Amino acid sequence: MKVAVEGCCHGELDKIYESISYLENKEGVKVDMLLCCGDFQAVRNEGDLKCMAVPAKYRQMQTFYKYYSGEKKAPVLTIFIGGNHEASNHLQELPYGGWVAPNIYYLGYAGVVRFRGVRIGGLSGIFKSHDYKKGHFEFPPYNQETLRSVYHIRNIDIFKLKQIKMPIDIFMTHDWPRGIYHYGNTNQLLNKKKFLRQEVESGTLGSPAAAELLEHLQPSYWFSAHLHVKFAAIMQHQAKNNAAPKITKFLSLDKCLPHRDFLQIVEIPDRPGSSEQLEYDPEWLAILKATDSLQKPSCKFWHPPQNNGLHTRWDFSASEEAMMEVVSDFSGDLSIPENFSLTIPAYDPGHPQHNAHPAYSTNPQTTEMCATLGLTDIYILSGQSDREGGTTGATEEEDEDNRSTGSVDEPSEYPTDTSVLSNSYNPDEITIEDEWEEEEEGLGCAEEKWTDAVVPEGQVGGKDSDRDSSPLRATASRLSLPPPCAAPEPALRSPLSLTLPLPSNSASLSQGSSEEERDFTPARIPKRTSGETAGPVIHSGGTPRIKRRNQSIYTAVDDEESEG
Repeated sequence: MKVAVEGCCHGELDKIYESISYLENKEGVKVDMLLCCGDFQAVRNEGDLKCMAVPAKYRQMQTFYKYYSGEKKAPVLTIFIGGNHEASNHLQELPYGGWVAPNIYYLGYAGVVRFRGVRIGGLSGIFKSHDYKKGHFEFPPYNQETLRSVYHIRNIDIFKLKQIKMPIDIFMTHDWPRGIYHYGNTNQLLNKKKFLRQEVESGTLGSPAAAELLEHLQPSYWFSAHLHVKFAAIMQHQAKNNAAPKITKFLSLDKCLPHRDFLQIVEIPDRPGSSEQLEYDPEWLAILKATDSLQKPSCKFWHPPQNNGLHTRWDFSASEEAMMEVVSDFSGDLSIPENFSLTIPAYDPGHPQHNAHPAYSTNPQTTEMCATLGLTDIYILSGQSDREGGTTGATEEEDEDNRSTGSVDEPSEYPTDTSVLSNSYNPDEITIEDEWEEEEEGLGCAEEKWTDAVVPEGQVGGKDSDRDSSPLRATASRLSLPPPCAAPEPALRSPLSLTLPLPSNSASLSQGSSEEERDFTPARIPKRTSGETAGPVIHSGGTPRIKRRNQSIYTAVDDEESEG
């Protein structure tokens, strides 16, 4: 089946769907599914805008509300994960996943579903070690601390995902697994994103938790975004249990803007005879049931159970009996019901409500799923805890990501993690403010430095970053992926092919070359859609711009003032 993969969405659904339609007409193909790798921005109305961690002047409605209200319907099944710029009050209604609009499905904090027999998993948010061991305690209305901590991943979700034993076909994260950059064309990456060099060379770029998942799950494909750059890699894993070593093909894409590689169509074999509907995954449902009692909506640190003599149970993987039980819970039908409903009013362009307060409510989809499986609605639980004074937050304006909120007696689960230290700085560190100030500076500033850079040069002593999980802090030993392993050369394929080959022993790992990019054969991707005025393409020093190939529908200058 043809799968369209998109990087950072930033609410630009109209433009993404128009781009898919253009590709379908141009290449004579039909896209079966769209995967979005975070920063989706499912903003329903003006109140939701206030729950996004972005400066107020960049809180724009974009186009998701049209799909939420029913004005439009997604033309292709869309599955997404959360990133670090989300309407968090909306996504928190669906901790186990659910429809945010007809034909648009959110995977939850962590989740696995099936489509045409293909298992698709994902993890929402980004890694920050000082929140990693906490529960999902945040509840709207958010303060300056919880507005940001709400999208930081938690070890409970990693623990659940590590109970998976059956093969995963596709996995999505917003930030990259730490160390994955060693398996692709690292030099080309650093030519595009010069400010990443120190973190790449020190091995501190990316999420150590995602790296741990990558080693455990070893999926056929891993898709990410967050760094606003296209990057492909091929990782050959170490063989397990005398089986042939598995290979993961990694692809990260840019954000939806002109001249950017934000969309790519790949072909992934489905399983004949499988359901044409989106389905729950029985192994994942069984894991959710087994781990339900472990969930605590607390800002105190939580340690996963281990085989250390202190816990009566530490293995929460799904037995065949447990999987049959969840199938029985759904009366043998694992098709995800199309039970979307509005939970708050949608934005009305004719009657804007600029002073609207954030709304929060339970979601009938979560209520129904919890009732069916006997799960706890952790959103309700966190709300009860919040009302009882069980959580506290910072009141000052300081960005909480600047500091650790954990005890010095509770070090990071990753011994060499550096994501919260602040005794050194990265001059190009992205903060929430800096990332969004880029657009205000326009073509005359940031783009004169690097034509496809995400951020302008930062200030000395700038605040900590939400770009990735770890600024440069240390050069000691680090948790990272094992060194790349060489493999035979892959077969050549047509430059017009949309095929992304299955992992096999014939896959190549060519360090320092563009082989990984060629292995992800790109479609001719339109960069943005209609409604803009024509203008010259500006070139500058550094990385050259990608030429516009679809003049028939794209006549825009590269104006990033509407960037998300």
